[in-house]
Amino acid sequence: MLNTWVVTPTCLPLVLRRCHTCASDRFRADGKFRVNAHHKLVDVWLLVLCSLCGQTAKLTVLERTNVRSVRPELLDRFHANDPALAAELLQDPVVRRRNRVALDWDGAWCLDTGGSEDLDREVIEVSVRFAARIPVRPVRLIAEGCGLARSEVVRLAEEGKLVSAARLSGRTCGDFDFTLKR
Repeated sequence: MLNTWVVTPTCLPLVLRRCHTCASDRFRADGKFRVNAHHKLVDVWLLVLCSLCGQTAKLTVLERTNVRSVRPELLDRFHANDPALAAELLQDPVVRRRNRVALDWDGAWCLDTGGSEDLDREVIEVSVRFAARIPVRPVRLIAEGCGLARSEVVRLAEEGKLVSAARLSGRTCGDFDFTLKR
């Protein structure tokens, strides 16, 4: 029987960027945008607040873009401070690269195992799915989902009792499957 686990975000991740006021390196996004129009051109920024001092920083989303080239429903979402749009834009590699920021997902996600009660079976087949691009170590997910220590998961993989087509070392944000034999 195949179990499906889902890694879902619980809140917006922290933005890793240096604060110019207090030298902190973490900002929190609350889904607020600033939209500024210059005749036919529009600028859009995602506002983030320093975790320590509360100083506001702007992450560029659109810069000197012709208003007619922006879909009206997208412009409405900017004006409405849509938190779902903020989550989408924080995960956009183009926006992160343009602003030279990274994301800190610690404490911003959870693993939903669907209440798997057959974890004590001889063979467990699990399909892990990601609701968002959250970089997590597969060993950590397997340990958390099965109620094992990470060292135990590594030992099971070395013994060949934990099998996966995906690489279990390092981080992944893509779906993968694994089989655990006890």
